[in-house]
Amino acid sequence: MSKFRAYLTLMRPPNLLTALADILAGFAAATALQHTIDSEVFGFILHDLPWIKLAITGVASMCLYAGGVVLNDFFDAKLDQVERPERPIPSGQVPPARAAAIGAGLLLIGIILAFISNPVSGWIALIIAVLVCSYNAYAKKNSFFGPLNMGLCRGCNLLLGISIFPQQVVPMGFLVIIPIVYISAITLVSRGEVHSGSKASINLALALYLLTAMMVLSLGVLSEFYVLYSLLFLVILMMVVLPPMFKARSSNTPSLIGLAVKHGVLGLIILNAAIAAGFAGWFFGLLLLILLPFSMLLAKSFAVT
Repeated sequence: MSKFRAYLTLMRPPNLLTALADILAGFAAATALQHTIDSEVFGFILHDLPWIKLAITGVASMCLYAGGVVLNDFFDAKLDQVERPERPIPSGQVPPARAAAIGAGLLLIGIILAFISNPVSGWIALIIAVLVCSYNAYAKKNSFFGPLNMGLCRGCNLLLGISIFPQQVVPMGFLVIIPIVYISAITLVSRGEVHSGSKASINLALALYLLTAMMVLSLGVLSEFYVLYSLLFLVILMMVVLPPMFKARSSNTPSLIGLAVKHGVLGLIILNAAIAAGFAGWFFGLLLLILLPFSMLLAKSFAVT
């Protein structure tokens, strides 16, 4: 493994697009409530929207995510020497101190970029950075607070996309519950990637997946949300994430559990597309879904978990 590839591997390139998907979904939802969407032009309009702020916030989100996973490997270095010695830090490709510096630097860049977008985004980015550090250093070891903490990271990332329109953060804050539930499911399952997991955890994760879909559909109570636009993407999501979960539940082997986790992570893009389509129209959902094949392509060369 080349030095460059080792450093890139630390940042989980396939997952960075899922972080960007959070921002796009939050942006779509907030835009709908700003009443700037023209439903007759493919569900959104190109003018009169803060595209520069969207770009800055998207890069900020990816920096925050990259910093988080780099620090994750830094904190897990000793464990990975036993369980995953091929990873960049235990294999000696990346010195631990340098990984820590890169992770912290990426978090700082993400926070700065978010503040450049607007102060509200900056404070949300700072909260994400604190949550990232708390998860990596402490919470991941706890079976309850670990999944919850990771879910909060994703929920706040969706809120970061919403914060491009700062006035929508409070009225739309309830949306963070959706990624919290979904990510909690993935985190529960991921505990069995090295050693086989428990069927109880997989059963609970399956229930959380279905609860996530129901929560998205329940957004139909909002006049700005169109359930039919969202439903197609939810069907695709379930087709992607449920079969690997049932296989993992049946065989309960690390390889199948890892595959279920991989599909769950990539499924984040589809979940975000479902949210975006409901608020901004089917065309915006399809645009967001374009991220999926690129993420899947990267997942063939780089680890997702």
